[in-house]
Amino acid sequence: MSTVLYEHPLNERIRSYLKLEQLYAQASDCFSSNIELSQQVFFSALFAIIDTLERNDIRGVLIKDLEKLEQNLVLWSRSPEIDDQALEENIKETVSLLCLLKSPTQQWTQLKEDKFLTGLKQRYAMQGGTASFDVPQLKYWLNQPIDTIKADVAMWLSQLDQIFSALALVLKFLRQRAEFETIYTEKGFYQDTGEGIFLLRIKVDSNAHYYPTVSGNRFRYSIRFMMPCQESGRKYCDQPIQFQIARC
Repeated sequence: MSTVLYEHPLNERIRSYLKLEQLYAQASDCFSSNIELSQQVFFSALFAIIDTLERNDIRGVLIKDLEKLEQNLVLWSRSPEIDDQALEENIKETVSLLCLLKSPTQQWTQLKEDKFLTGLKQRYAMQGGTASFDVPQLKYWLNQPIDTIKADVAMWLSQLDQIFSALALVLKFLRQRAEFETIYTEKGFYQDTGEGIFLLRIKVDSNAHYYPTVSGNRFRYSIRFMMPCQESGRKYCDQPIQFQIARC
């Protein structure tokens, strides 16, 4: 059965992680596409990443999560059923990323010192401020040889490697914390306690004409299924529903 996966964070830390993951995916996807057509998506995502990293101590939070992960990996090594090779690779990656993140000089901060990006960022902060007559330097850059453009994009993305490698590792193990189970609801509504849960992963049949909306926190959460509505935008789906959920 083909499904659509919805993810919902139950605390601000995971919320920031998921936002950054999506922004990085958008920026990275532009590397293999026509940058002249996708430059708005690329720079908007890149500047949103920089702003998020500036406003939040993502590095410090990731360090704490990696330290916890390293401790757990050491504990798992005592299990006789563990895959020793996979465990050793994950421990090495975790320790390596910890060393890089604890370095006083962080790669991503170089993006703030790039004069070309700094000039563009000011214009992207203004609504409709990226017309060609407002940012002729962007027009000039977009008309450089494609190899030059791709080299610049690759360099900017590479300066985010440390942060996003750590982020990917933390989210990988978080998502593996729980298996999916099937849930049936009679009226399109489901609720449960959220103690010890950081992330909800919800799978819905891709042919279903409804989608989940989640509210709650680490103590309790509720899932209400909604349907598109021409008059009001959306409406409550009060019919029996089957979905899958993993409480991570």
